[in-house]
Amino acid sequence: MHLPRVLLSAPTAFVRRGAVAAAAGVSPSLSSVARLRPRLFSSEAGSELGIGFSLTPEQKELQETARSFTAREIIPKAAHHDVTGEYPTEILKKAWEAGLLNTHVPAEYGGLGLGVLDCALISEEMAYGCSGIQTAAEANGLAEAPVIIGGNEAQKKKYLGRMIEEPLMCAYCVTEPIAGSDVAGIGTRAVKKGANSWSITGNKMWITNGGKADWYFVLAKTDPAANAGRAFTGFIVDAKSPGITVGKKELNMGQRASDTRGISFEDVEVPDENRLGDVGKGFSLAMGAFDTTRPLVAAAAVGVARRAYEEALKYSLERKTMGKPISEHQAIAFMLADMASGVEASRLLVWKAAWMRDSGARNTLFASMAKATASEVANKNAADAVQIFGGNGFNSEYPVEKLMRDAKIFMIYEGTSQIQRLIISRTVIDQAKKGIFY
Repeated sequence: MHLPRVLLSAPTAFVRRGAVAAAAGVSPSLSSVARLRPRLFSSEAGSELGIGFSLTPEQKELQETARSFTAREIIPKAAHHDVTGEYPTEILKKAWEAGLLNTHVPAEYGGLGLGVLDCALISEEMAYGCSGIQTAAEANGLAEAPVIIGGNEAQKKKYLGRMIEEPLMCAYCVTEPIAGSDVAGIGTRAVKKGANSWSITGNKMWITNGGKADWYFVLAKTDPAANAGRAFTGFIVDAKSPGITVGKKELNMGQRASDTRGISFEDVEVPDENRLGDVGKGFSLAMGAFDTTRPLVAAAAVGVARRAYEEALKYSLERKTMGKPISEHQAIAFMLADMASGVEASRLLVWKAAWMRDSGARNTLFASMAKATASEVANKNAADAVQIFGGNGFNSEYPVEKLMRDAKIFMIYEGTSQIQRLIISRTVIDQAKKGIFY
């Protein structure tokens, strides 16, 4: 695919509703990038080989904006939010001002309308600084995805538009105390009340941004007798609706800056105008969002893996044993080689999955490959970084123990590594039966 390239002049300050973000010290404009171009992918895709791995100038600007924001706003404050569990409200507000939140929202609703590959660049950079803060930011994208996919014009204008007008958060309410990977086991019910409203009752768990959200995407069972493909319906539920109880903030192993809670719904009345798509189509809507968000979760895992590798590499150049830097010992050098290779391999899977989604191709298989691979590389790299740091790695004065704690959740949320392997294995086996091999 050969796509037009748009060249930018010197970066300009990003003006949002008359407020000059540069005055607050934020990085060069993201909105200028979005306004001046359509969808942009790898810049060398039109080469004789038909493939390329270079970013466009616009994507490099996106990447640099996110990287400088992370260096200035996230890295210096990450340890504080990890220790205290304090929600990073001010950082997220600044990210919103810089155009680093709600990046999926289409331009017609006030957003930047960035592609998945564009957003993956941002996710990697922010997670490099703190994956807990990045998760809080990206949770908006997960909740917004079903609205973008299946919402009508009124819903998109109301609920996506408000995310652009104010630095608000939203949340994706699907997981339940006994229904994580087994989405078909969801027990939350939505019952029709009259012609124009629904009553939702049930309990959701492990909801990112649960206590900070302005609104929720809620998946509820509307036909208990139907199979999973027809049993569920999606709803947009205002967080201040009567009958909603927000649970305590959970103290998790890692990503402690993220606000994770249980949310209870007790006869919560929701107008039919807030129903997303047709009745019984909620499962496909909820799962369809993952084709966009799984590559971004994987990109965040790449950010953690890269941070672990770079911290270990720098430390190995400084730490000396037996008269030389430990990087010169083969045992350490080989660990670094594997860490570097894992980062590159994971990133390439992320970029392919993202590029496929942006190109309009079904990317479910590669989104799962990217998610499974990047999450496990992040865990391996973090563990190896702790090993390379030795006793220092086990101490909270050094950054790698946090990376190890933060990395684990990547193998669990948005589909466990086992669920990703289930998707991958079923797909490749089904295709092989049809004579199609990858």
